[in-house]
Amino acid sequence: MGAMEFHVVFKALAQLQLSDDEIALLQGFVANVVQPGRWLRLIEEAAGKRPCPRCGGTRCHRSGHANGLQRYRCTACRRSFNALTGTPLARLRLRDKWLPYFQCLIESSTVRKAAERVDVAKSTSFRWRHRFIAAVRRERRPTLSGIVEADETYHLESQKGSRNLDRRPRKRGGKASTRGISREFDCILVARDRNRQTCEFVTGRGPVSASQLSEHLKAVLAPDILLISDAAKAYATFARQAGITHEAVNVKAGIRTRGAIHIQGVNAWHGRFKAWLRRFNGVASRYLANYTGWQRVLDNAAWTAPAQWLRVAVASA
Repeated sequence: MGAMEFHVVFKALAQLQLSDDEIALLQGFVANVVQPGRWLRLIEEAAGKRPCPRCGGTRCHRSGHANGLQRYRCTACRRSFNALTGTPLARLRLRDKWLPYFQCLIESSTVRKAAERVDVAKSTSFRWRHRFIAAVRRERRPTLSGIVEADETYHLESQKGSRNLDRRPRKRGGKASTRGISREFDCILVARDRNRQTCEFVTGRGPVSASQLSEHLKAVLAPDILLISDAAKAYATFARQAGITHEAVNVKAGIRTRGAIHIQGVNAWHGRFKAWLRRFNGVASRYLANYTGWQRVLDNAAWTAPAQWLRVAVASA
């Protein structure tokens, strides 16, 4: 296309009232044609000089290229690898479409909408969603400090997509067979400090226990924090065993705040997560941890560009 033809097309586009979907398609097209091979450079730069993913050896030498990526050979185990070996992104194809797909994740697109925008099959879109989120979630969790709020929320367990149910099937949006929090609910534990650093965990079925709190929270809490929770006994037991200062808010009695003592920050996160999750029309329990991690990354708003997501996914190896 000549310069004159390009300016005619550009002028015509500028005069059109483009929809959000049409703008997104243009963004994806530009991402693919600007700087061909950009994704290859991003992968290589993010991975840096990796040790051998199989034996951990640091003495490796270059050993040719495959599919555009540099391969290395470990002098200890003699196995070869590249920047993606051992990561959730290994052996995925159509790498030139990864950056547009990361944009779909940033926009929280559904599987079908993302498949249409990137021009891949729905099965590929679903597989990429969980591979990419699993890769990003491997980044090291932050250490929570100062005042830390902790509370759990619950999600009715779902075996969506399973061919072998261990219970009677129910209609989408069904209800538990008994009232209250039971083993029919998945527990999502969220801890958040006043600096908006967040850690989330899917602890299993039913109410959270002191041993589960110790298993998940102890590693991410600074020793001198003030832990604030509701009046559930599990938190008091965990705090006593861990030697952590603890304050409880009796929410059931209608007491929501005592000055700076409240759990409104973490409860607001729960509300944002549940509102965001509705767009997917049901989430299987086995993938729930991926969705909580996805929402945490979006809520932090630390990575706003597809290239940043790709760097983190590769560097987290």
